[in-house]
Amino acid sequence: MSSTLLTPTLSSPHSPTENHWGYDYDLVIVGGGIVGLTLACALKDSGLNILLIEARMTSAAVAKGQAYAVHMLSAKIFQGIGLWDKILPNIAKYNQVRLSDADYPHVVNFQTTDLGTPELGYVAEHYALLAPLQEFVGNCANVTYLCPAEVVSTENHLDTIKINIKINETTKTIRSKLLVAADGAKSPIREAAGIKTKGWKYWQSCIVAFVKPEKPHNNTAYEKFWSSGPFAILPLPENRCRIVWTAPHAEAKALCALNDQEFLAELTKRYGEQMGKLELLGDRFIFQVQLMQSDRYVLPRLALIGDAAHNCHPVGGQGLNLGIRDAAALAEIIQTAQQNRQDIGNISILKQYERWRKKENLAILGFTDLLDRVFSNNFLPVVIVRRLGLWMMQKVPMIRIFALKLMIGLKGKTPELAKR
Repeated sequence: MSSTLLTPTLSSPHSPTENHWGYDYDLVIVGGGIVGLTLACALKDSGLNILLIEARMTSAAVAKGQAYAVHMLSAKIFQGIGLWDKILPNIAKYNQVRLSDADYPHVVNFQTTDLGTPELGYVAEHYALLAPLQEFVGNCANVTYLCPAEVVSTENHLDTIKINIKINETTKTIRSKLLVAADGAKSPIREAAGIKTKGWKYWQSCIVAFVKPEKPHNNTAYEKFWSSGPFAILPLPENRCRIVWTAPHAEAKALCALNDQEFLAELTKRYGEQMGKLELLGDRFIFQVQLMQSDRYVLPRLALIGDAAHNCHPVGGQGLNLGIRDAAALAEIIQTAQQNRQDIGNISILKQYERWRKKENLAILGFTDLLDRVFSNNFLPVVIVRRLGLWMMQKVPMIRIFALKLMIGLKGKTPELAKR
């Protein structure tokens, strides 16, 4: 397969082979997924010369069959970049979230009146986010998008990082002030740098499926906790829904092995009949649930963002949103350093990003872990306490609003990009 260079190319006037400081690029981003592209787009006016490297062809990346909750802060970040008008027509909003504990009759109902906003959040399929990001970065004069290509090794020096890139069968060495790893949970860049991680694999796997209910979903999201794990229903355009079903490994594998009709029968038991008959759309897929936090987010000339830095339980749809916040925070730190004529790869600059994002991510990782452990526990005192907590959350607006703001990113530091 030949290498595809999206304009501007490596030989374009925007990306000289070497400038008078001895760098080929100011910044190299490895990973052309949503988080890596968000960082590149957020730096469109920075004056930095950026190379974005992606291992997959762009068409393959867009085709990923996934969907995500997009929280209010993430929406504001995309709006600050100038992307939101391109994204909004192809995604669904939700204006109500119903949180419940198995068959317990008291439901916590989060509504737009809790925040005074027209909606509480959005749900977007992978292509609806990635395609506009790809188009936007393709029009950024300061960004070179190289794919398919992969980083084979790096060499960290005092004032530069050398990056060896494989393009087809050819290896090219470039020099940069800073390398950002946005290359996923199994980040080869993180592992090669020797950055350790802490965390664990849960006793659960997550099944993801898409369905079309007979009745309207009314832009309502559901999160129901069972002893086997949380079960979420997220609304999508065209009256479709995304199902996120967490269950013990053996149960999850058995569910995935069922034929479509058998699976739908089991799904209806969990889903309920509030929206009528369900139609299964496309394939189901399964992944193991894990929690991970990198010991360090930065080293000299290196920063981790998104899944390369952290993973969390899927409850609450936090994962992608944390990565988008990482990208906005790092872009702000880098742009400020650039404006002050500071070295963007200097560890003292990068530590500002780590101090900002590491503690905020840890709080969300801890909160999602606590939710899963508390609601997956049948020990009677725990059941009584959590149901009392749900009752109080519904009856006391201050508690309900605090929990809602925490989960949608409105309790931490807001990037400047999200204030525009």
